Amino acid sequence: MSKITTELLLERAVPRSTRLRKIETLNLSKLQLKTGDLDPRLFSRLRHLQKLDLSDNLLDKFPSSLTLPDLRVLNCNNNKLEDVTALKQFPLLEELTYENNVYLTLNDDYKVMFLLQNLRLLNGKDITKLANHVRCANSRKLTSKVTAHWKKFFRDQLPEKYTAEQVKSIKEQFLKSVQTNVVYGPSSLSEFTRWRVKMIAEEFLAYSLGVELNSDTEPEEKTDENEEESTESPKEAAEDVAQVVHICDPLVTVTPTKRKRNHSKSSPGKKRSKTQANTEEEAAEDVSAEPLHFLQCHSKGNSREDFKTQLWSCVFEPVLDSGARKDPIVSSSRTVATCGGESVCLIDCETGTVLKKYKVATEEFFSVAWTTLTMVLSDSRKKAHNILAAAGRRGIVKLIHVAADFCYGEIKAHKKPIATVCFSPTQETHLFTASYDKRIALWDIGIPDCDYNFKASQLLVLETASTPLRIALVPTCPEQYLLAGCEGGCFAWNIKLDKGQKSRPFEAIFQFPDEESMTTSHRVDGLAFLNDDVVVSKSSKPGCIYLWSWSRSFDTKGKGCQRTISAVILAELEWSTTDMSYLTLSTCPAREYVFCGDEKGSVWMYNLSSYTTAWGSAKGKRSERRISPTQILTWPELRVNGEQPPEILVNNVVADPAFTYLVVLTSVNITAIWKKS
Repeated sequence: MSKITTELLLERAVPRSTRLRKIETLNLSKLQLKTGDLDPRLFSRLRHLQKLDLSDNLLDKFPSSLTLPDLRVLNCNNNKLEDVTALKQFPLLEELTYENNVYLTLNDDYKVMFLLQNLRLLNGKDITKLANHVRCANSRKLTSKVTAHWKKFFRDQLPEKYTAEQVKSIKEQFLKSVQTNVVYGPSSLSEFTRWRVKMIAEEFLAYSLGVELNSDTEPEEKTDENEEESTESPKEAAEDVAQVVHICDPLVTVTPTKRKRNHSKSSPGKKRSKTQANTEEEAAEDVSAEPLHFLQCHSKGNSREDFKTQLWSCVFEPVLDSGARKDPIVSSSRTVATCGGESVCLIDCETGTVLKKYKVATEEFFSVAWTTLTMVLSDSRKKAHNILAAAGRRGIVKLIHVAADFCYGEIKAHKKPIATVCFSPTQETHLFTASYDKRIALWDIGIPDCDYNFKASQLLVLETASTPLRIALVPTCPEQYLLAGCEGGCFAWNIKLDKGQKSRPFEAIFQFPDEESMTTSHRVDGLAFLNDDVVVSKSSKPGCIYLWSWSRSFDTKGKGCQRTISAVILAELEWSTTDMSYLTLSTCPAREYVFCGDEKGSVWMYNLSSYTTAWGSAKGKRSERRISPTQILTWPELRVNGEQPPEILVNNVVADPAFTYLVVLTSVNITAIWKKS
C-alpha cells in the first residue's frame, strides 16, 4: 500500500488544506518515500501545486506522468536519484535542487538546463546565462558537427531508392558512429554530449529521411486535461504574481516619461537643466545605464509604509569555480546580497526577484561579505559552496549557507556594533570584523562539516585610535597589510600572522591635504582600491575624493610603529559639496571605475581608464585639476503609493565585476538597480 494518501497530502500542505486542488505548497520530506509511492493518479489532482519538497527520501527516479502543470519549485535533496530526464514533464519549473544525490553528476546538470526552458536556479545558483549557452550555442555547434559527420561518412552509402531495411541499417550505424566520433567540450561532459548528439542525430534523420525513431528520452505527456488550468487572463496572472512577490518586490513605480538621460561632466555647484542632460555631445559620453528595478524589500515587519530603514551594504555573489561555473560564457554573477534593518536579502538583478530573505528581529545589519568554502558532503565528496557573513548592531557575525537556505552558526565577535566585514581574497576562512569598540579582529571561521559543526578562532586584534568605518586589504600583499578608514583618519597595519604579537597598534597614519597644510585628523568614510596600487578614499572634506598611491606613500621596509606618512596624491575627484558623512564609495577594478552616491539620490561615476597608465609610471605626476565625473545618474521621479518618497541619500553603490549592473542602496528603504545598456 502506498505511503501517500489524500489525508497525508492535506496534512502536509503548507498551510494545511481541505482540498487537494487548493494546495500550492507541499512538504513530503523525510517520509522514506520510494518512487512507487508517487501515485500519478493522486498527484494529478494537485493542479495548482507550485512548490514541492521531496528531500530526504529514497527516490531513485521520477514517474513519467505526475501531471503537476503549475510546478515552479522542486527540492529533491538527499535522495538516490539516478536520472533527471523525467523532470522535463514540469516545463514551468524555475527552481530545482537535488544536492546529495550521489549518482547525479555535472552531466545531469546540463541535461536539466537543456530540458527545462524556464529553469533559473539550479542547486541555489543562477544558471540563466549558462543555460542559454547550453540550449543555443552548444546545440548549434553539435548540430553542425552531426550534419558534417553524416555528409562525410554516410550520405553516399544510401542508394537513391532505398528500402526500410537499408534505412534501419544506416540509422543504427550512424547513431553508433556519431556518438563515438563527435566530440565537443571538456571530457567531464562527455555523457551529456553523447546524449545530445544522439538526440540531434535522431531529429536529423527523422527530418531528412522521414524515419520514425524511438528515443531513450521520456515521451512528452499529454496535457489536455490541464489546459484549462493555464488559461488565465493577463490581469489574473498579474494578480497571482503580485500575491507572491508584493512584500519584497517593488512597491515603487517609475513614470517612464520621467526617466531622464543622465548628464556628463557637470559642475556640482551648477543647476543642471533637462536640455543639458539630453545633448548629443553628452550622449556620446553616456554610459547608457538605465533604471531597471526599485525594490522595497527590507521593511521592518514587512510594512509597506517603511521608508525609514537605512540600507548599508551590498556585495555580488562570487561565481563558483567548480562544476558548471567553469563555462566561459558565465562571466559575472547577477545575484547580489543586500543588508539593512533587520534583514539580509538575495536579489536577482535582472528580474528584480528577491530570491531569499534572512531576518533577525532584534538586529540591524550593517555589512555583508561572501566567501567560497570547499565543504565535505555526507558521502565524503567535496563541493564548493558560497557562504555569506552578515553583521551589525549586536556585534555578532551570522554565517549563512545560502544554497541550503540555512544560517548554520554565529560568532560573537565584539561587544559593540560591527561597522564592516570583509574576507581575505587568499585565505577563504579568514574574516576581518571592524567594530565600534575601536578594534579590528581577524577570525578563522573554519569549514563546517556535513552536520554544520564548525570551530571559529580569533587570530589577531588590531587596535584603532577611533571607530573603523571601512577596511581594505592591499591587493599586492593581502596577507601582510590592511588599510582602514576611521573616524579619526586613515591607518595601516601589518597583519602578517608569523609575527608573535596577537594584539597590534597601527603601523602608519596617513596625512592628506587640508587647505594650506597636511592633516591626519579627518573622518575617512570611503576607502577602496582601484587597482593594485591606486587607493580611493573619501574624507570629511566636502566635495573631494582623493586618489593616491599605496606603493609611493608607504615604505614596506620602514621600521617603527605609528609613523605619520604623507599620502602621495595622484588626483582629486570632483564630488558633491555636501558635508554629510557615511555616503561611501566603491570601485570596479576590471573597468577602472569609481562610484559614489550623494545626498540627492544621484550616483557619480568616474571612468579613470585614461589616467591609470600615467599614474602607474614611476614619475607619474599629480593631475593638476580635479577630475569631473564621467556621468551622474540622477534619481528618477518615483511614486510610492501615489506620493514621492522623502529626501533620498545614497548610502552605498556597488557594481558587479563586469559592470553590467549597478546596485544603489538608499536611506529610504529603496534598493535601486540600474543596468548598463
